[in-house]
Amino acid sequence: MLDIQKKLTNSFYGLLSLPATAMGFALSIQISALSWILSTKYHLNIEDVGLVWAAGPVAGILGQVIIGIVSDKVWLWNGRRRPFIFIGGFIAALMLLALPNIDIISKALGLNGILGVAIIVALTLDLAINVSFNPTRSIIADVTPEGVERTKGYSWMQTVSGTFGVLAYVIGAIWDNYTLIYIGVILVIALSVVPILFIQEPREIKSNSKDDSVSENSHTGLLEILNSIQPLWGFLIYAVYVIVIRIAHFRTNNYYIEILCFIITLFFISKSLLASSKGKSKNAAGLISFKKVLAAHSFTWIGIQTMFIYMFAYVQFKVFNISAGSTPTNVLQLEMGRVVSISFLILNAVGAILPAFVLEPITRKIGRTFTHAICISTMAFGYFGLLLFGFTPIIIYLFMAFLGIGWASTISLPFAIMSQKVDQSKMGLYMGLFNLAVVLPQLVASFGVGQAVEKSSDKSLILVVSAVTLSISALLWFFVKESDDKSLAD
Repeated sequence: MLDIQKKLTNSFYGLLSLPATAMGFALSIQISALSWILSTKYHLNIEDVGLVWAAGPVAGILGQVIIGIVSDKVWLWNGRRRPFIFIGGFIAALMLLALPNIDIISKALGLNGILGVAIIVALTLDLAINVSFNPTRSIIADVTPEGVERTKGYSWMQTVSGTFGVLAYVIGAIWDNYTLIYIGVILVIALSVVPILFIQEPREIKSNSKDDSVSENSHTGLLEILNSIQPLWGFLIYAVYVIVIRIAHFRTNNYYIEILCFIITLFFISKSLLASSKGKSKNAAGLISFKKVLAAHSFTWIGIQTMFIYMFAYVQFKVFNISAGSTPTNVLQLEMGRVVSISFLILNAVGAILPAFVLEPITRKIGRTFTHAICISTMAFGYFGLLLFGFTPIIIYLFMAFLGIGWASTISLPFAIMSQKVDQSKMGLYMGLFNLAVVLPQLVASFGVGQAVEKSSDKSLILVVSAVTLSISALLWFFVKESDDKSLAD
């Protein structure tokens, strides 16, 4: 074990953050370039772009949970998380290389259309990212003690990862997305493979249970998983429904299933928020808190994913006044791509600076959950501001900086909050289940919101959805309490 790991120095936290940084960089490329390439180079419509984006969350539904369960149990190449980081990083780099060459791949396979190939590439890319993201986040919990050091680990993760994310958008803004993709291929491989060789993982992870043998010998069953994600049942039913009807090319003229799923979601979220942990064991109380975290976090990602997927469409229609069906010139296409890249650059710049240097010190004084709830509230206000005033690049950039407060918190503090509430010996499993609060809402954004945006003549609907869902999320986060068994400074 390196001395910096024994002493938990800042340099170790920086090293520990690099594997997650590799996946974050790949995700930044996906956010910056995927919709742009599909819209401008391959001329897919908005609904088809949403379908391609939906392939990733579908991969994440199974990918993170399965990899989480497996990585909790295996020991390979002197690590529990290491082999999955290696493999996922390599595949992610290959799929990034495939992104600008989808048409070439399609022709080589003798196919007429590119939509199917685009879905396969996006699916494989996001599966690779998901395969690695779970272990890169779980390993931070594995090698840091609960409390302040755990929060510091995830704060540093976002600061380092966010800094590289800023680099991704700088490259896209100054040069172009093609340059970004090819540089990303090299960085993703390097940051996935090299740093993890110098991090020593614990051979055994103790359970929260007083009787460790019970936890270690117990098997994770489907009923246990379903019970753990109860607040997400409405999202899960909708995901299965919408995937089936899209595969079957079936169209409906009513919204009965959507309404039913919404009612189910409201019921189980309310049930989770009203549940009391008094008199419960540590694991049982932790599970109750975990469900509350899932409920609050899910609405965050409907709004954020809507922005990620359809920001390009908003800029096209509201900033450049290009109507549906019109084909912009190559110069305008590059300019629109640059506006989106600069927007996400600013978002990630703020997201990189705040976690370790601002948010983490604040959490020591007022707690992780309250800090996060405030940050999500600011993000909701930011979306409303964009909706009212975001019609020029400069105004968009200003509000994206404000949105960065919520973004900084979203990809750092929830991991620290969640990881302190669950059985430590099943961290991979719960990290995978926690990811369902991201990918299932992403399907709502990809399918439901995508269909609505496609039909709407006013693309401001994109920001209406984001503003409303972030407002709901902020309200729900105020129902999540700080862990009672730990002091804020512990």
